[in-house]
This record gives sequence, structure tokens and C-alpha cells, in this order.
Amino acid sequence: MRPAAFLAALLTATALSLPASAQTLNVVTAGDTNMVDYINDFLAPRFEEMHPGVTVRALGTGPGDGGSQAIYEKLAAQRDSDVWDTDVAVIHQRMAGQMVAEGMLDSYRDEIATGDLVTRENADIALGVDVSGYVMPMFQSQIAIAYNPDLVQNPPQSYEELAEWVKENPGQFGYNGITGGMSGVGFVFGWLYSFSGMSDEIRNGPWTDGAVESWQPALASLREFNQNVTLTPGNAGTLDAMNRGEIAMGPVWMDMYYTWIADGRLNPNFKLVLLEPGMPGQPMYYALPKGAAQPELAKAFIELATSPEVQAEGIVGKFNWFPGIDAEHVQPVLSEEEWQRLYADVSPEILAERGLSMPQAQYFQAILEAYERHVAN
Repeated sequence: MRPAAFLAALLTATALSLPASAQTLNVVTAGDTNMVDYINDFLAPRFEEMHPGVTVRALGTGPGDGGSQAIYEKLAAQRDSDVWDTDVAVIHQRMAGQMVAEGMLDSYRDEIATGDLVTRENADIALGVDVSGYVMPMFQSQIAIAYNPDLVQNPPQSYEELAEWVKENPGQFGYNGITGGMSGVGFVFGWLYSFSGMSDEIRNGPWTDGAVESWQPALASLREFNQNVTLTPGNAGTLDAMNRGEIAMGPVWMDMYYTWIADGRLNPNFKLVLLEPGMPGQPMYYALPKGAAQPELAKAFIELATSPEVQAEGIVGKFNWFPGIDAEHVQPVLSEEEWQRLYADVSPEILAERGLSMPQAQYFQAILEAYERHVAN
């Protein structure tokens, strides 16, 4: 079924199946203020038009894992209540796994029309925890290496090649270590994926005693690598340094990179490469709390939010995020210009192959602590 026909059928089915009475759908989202604005200004009007008498109300809990932690605490306080005050939760990977493990979410993906439009591993595994059926990705974000082709004609294609390139071009690679933003943290995770010999275990678990000790050669090589790099103050700092010509390449969030180019804040001639064997990214998830007062409305809302048209217009068009559903379902709805803007440097095939998940939660923390002890000091 073509995307337009798919959405038309979806709107008809949901409109007929839900009561037209005064109802409020409470959506609680982690993330920056743009997440709340996206729900209130973009999704809510469309959903309310489909469901007369329904009001969508969005509440933001703050950026990063702290925002998802706040959602967890909010729902945990209502465990003993029959009805909770959150119908849809938008959360990060780390908290999704914990909430599934603690029985705080309902499995719903098989019950919505868009459930089979996503096949990426991170729709089923969140930092090593099985969340299959309990979540739908709202969007996918990805870390890659941005570079200036005027300064780098043949960019490194792997972490191993990058390590050699940095020796030959001291100071021309910049990143923020593990402070100031996740692009640098993700780069460090990718380094361990590449050089530890434990990529699968780090991403999927289980925890292995003695793992940190086995990483010593990889950590030592990263410490040596850092002697020839420029340390930046954060995600934006890396892009700023590239723009000023202070560095020639560095890790960035691809959506932030595309947004800066669209806003005229970044040299449009810059390019991206996703290093082998892969670099991490992460989705945000739509989840259905166990005690949701409006579970059927919640499912209909997530159906709309993950439909090809809404993913194309909202997720790609407004935020330059990668769609949460598989790209093949969104491509027919995007113009060729929009498609090329998103995938010109990193194709969907490369993204599927080298777009890796963040580490399993225990490894996540262990890598940060190991960096502080063995690389930063």
C-alpha cells in the first residue's frame, strides 16, 4: 500500500473506532523544548482534527537521560493506582529497558498499523534489554564524522585509518572527549567497539567481569590518540571549530549538522563519513504506560506519529532527524531534494550496517569511568 493510501486508511479506521467525546490525551516527553513544541504544534492539531473532542496535552521533563528518569519517577509513584496520568511516554533507550523490565509499560506495537514498518535492531533491543513490542522509535539520531573536503581529500573510512591520519595531521581532528555533549561520548564508544574486541558484548551484554582490564590496550591507544587532537567544549564547539578552520574533522550528531547547514550556520560544502566498523546512535521511543487512562487513543496517536507522511513532514522535514520507521517507507513521501539532503553522504545501507546502538547500560557507565581514569588523567 502506498504511503498516502496507508495514512488515509489509518485515519478512517482510527476515527471510526474511537468515541467522539471530550477526552484528554496526556503525552509526557523527555528531550529539549523542541520535543514539546513538536507535539503541541505539529502532532496535536492533526490528531485533534481526526478525533473531535480530544485534546492533546504535552508535558516536557527535560533533556537527556534525566528527562526519562523524571518520567520513570512520575510513573513509579503511581504504581498502586488503577489509572495513571500519562497516556504516551517519549523516552530514551536506557529508561525504556528498565521500565519494561519492571513491568511499567504495555506491549502494543503488534496492535498498531505502523508496527511492521520498523525492523532496526534498536526497535527490539535497548542497551541490551529486550523491548520488542513495547516501543516504537519516534526518530533515529546518529553520530558520524564531519569533515572539510577542502582540507581532507581522502577522509579515513575506519577508526584504524583515523588513528593513522591523526598522527600525520596533529590538531586537525577535534572532539569533546566525554564532557559537553554526546557526540564525543559516542566517538569514544565507537573506539571501544573498534579496538576492544568486545563490540557485541558491549552493545548487547551480558556484563563480563574483567572487561575493563581487557580494554587497557584500547584505552592506552586512545590516550595516545588524544595527544594529537584538539579538544572542543561540546557538540556545538566541534562544529564551530570546523567552521572557523581550526580543525578539519570531528564527530557530530547528523541532525544537528544538517540543521546548522539549513540555517546557514555551517559551510554547506562539508561532508560526512560513518567510520567502520560503526558508530553509535540512538532513537527516542514512544511507549504506552501500563496504567494509561486512554490506551486506545494512545495507540492511535502513535500510529499517526509513526506514519510515513508524518515521519516525512515532521521528523525529516522539521528536524532533520532520520525517520523512526524504515527509510524505504518514507522515501516515496520525500522529494528527491529532501532524500538527498539526508542520505547523500551516508546511505540507508551504510546507516543500517554501521549505525550501531549505544552500549548496554553497565558497559555505558564503565566506559565513561575507564576514560576518566585511564585516558583523561
